[in-house]
Parts: sequence; C-alpha cells; structure tokens
Amino acid sequence: MKKIFLCCSAGMSTSMLVKKMEQAAADRGLDVEIAAIGMANFEEAIASYDVCLLGPQIKFKLADFQAEAAKLNKRVEAIDPMAYGMMKGEQVLDQALSLLETA
Repeated sequence: MKKIFLCCSAGMSTSMLVKKMEQAAADRGLDVEIAAIGMANFEEAIASYDVCLLGPQIKFKLADFQAEAAKLNKRVEAIDPMAYGMMKGEQVLDQALSLLETA
C-alpha cells in the first residue's frame, strides 16, 4: 500500500481534497492511504509516508521539506494551485502517483 500525505498549515483545508483523492483512488481500485497533516507534524509524517504534497499556502516551505525528505529518499512537491483551488482530487492523485513512480 502506498501512503500519501497532503501537508498544509493546519491539516484542515486539505481534508476535502483528501476525500476527493480517496474517491478517485477507490474508483481506480488503487490501494493507497491518503491523509491531511499539518506542517508542524511534517518530520514525523514523512518518516511513515511515501510521498508528500504541499498545499499552496505553505509552498514557501518546499525547499526545507524537500531537504528533510531527501534524507529518507522521499519526495515532496507543491500541489498545483489551480488543482488545489478547484479540488481536483483526480489530478492531485495523479501528481502524487507520478512522484511515487520516480522515487
């Protein structure tokens, strides 16, 4: 099972997007776990998840979080702001899956 987490300032705003991603994964029959986690818990979360996507509101943390994740051979990217704003679960799921393939 692949484990993906979305990271935002408090873990709240990404919860709706997580639901849409879970629905898209279920529609495809994918075995993935997806969670929304606040940035204060990033270090703990990256240790147990395969990949992280950052919400646009914390994109300024991207370089720091990428450096932290690289120590564990894991990938972090920012969610496309349009996909995030429009809650395009399918598109964000595809982004996460593409990071898993290149990890």
